[in-house]
Amino acid sequence: MFSSNGKDVTIRFGERTVIGLTEKVIIKSLDGKEKEVLARIDTGATTSSVDVGLAAELGLGPVIKSKLIKSASGSGMRAVVKAIMVMENQDKECEFNLADRTHMKYRVLIGQNILKDGGFLIDPTKSQID
Repeated sequence: MFSSNGKDVTIRFGERTVIGLTEKVIIKSLDGKEKEVLARIDTGATTSSVDVGLAAELGLGPVIKSKLIKSASGSGMRAVVKAIMVMENQDKECEFNLADRTHMKYRVLIGQNILKDGGFLIDPTKSQID
């Protein structure tokens, strides 16, 4: 099924929404500040991550816990905050660990904690038009 909201097209397969390897998302603080960013979809990441600069810009917080994160650059404890994420017209309160992503192309990484609960299917051939 295809549905259109302006120039964006949402593809659904049954109850699941098909997304690509990058997706436009809106990150909102719990008090309403928001920003649209292009996020990287990473099925290999257990948890989602947001850049500390973006978190500060939006006033994300408070820190709800710390979590041990293993990545290509090693292991370490990271602060975890809650934010509201809008992707494919779905609003969801999510947990994000805070990371310095200034040297990376994407300020937000969407991991398994969001993908599993969101009912998403990933199609690597679906491209995000900027």
